[in-house]
Amino acid sequence: MLAHLSAFAGLLIPVAGSILAPWGIWLARRGQSSFVAGQAKEALNFNISVAIAWLVCWVLTYIFIGILLGVALFVCWLSMTILAGIRAGEGVAYRYPFSLRLVK
Repeated sequence: MLAHLSAFAGLLIPVAGSILAPWGIWLARRGQSSFVAGQAKEALNFNISVAIAWLVCWVLTYIFIGILLGVALFVCWLSMTILAGIRAGEGVAYRYPFSLRLVK
């Protein structure tokens, strides 16, 4: 649960916080619990994907559609992160539906 909800560190340290926090949990816990390591890796992959999408939205702000896409991206990120934290807290492995699997 903490691995998913640690992405909210990105609200304090934009972009880097939402990637560094799950990465730190993955590095710290990967040898102790396979469930926590898997969920931290899933959160890390999702937040890297969101960071890439933020860059695309930033570029698209020059044609004014990026602002709308950025708001939609934020709402999706917020709701999916909360849902993932709830599911992981229940002991259910959660996979984000729109995530690049970069860290394996």
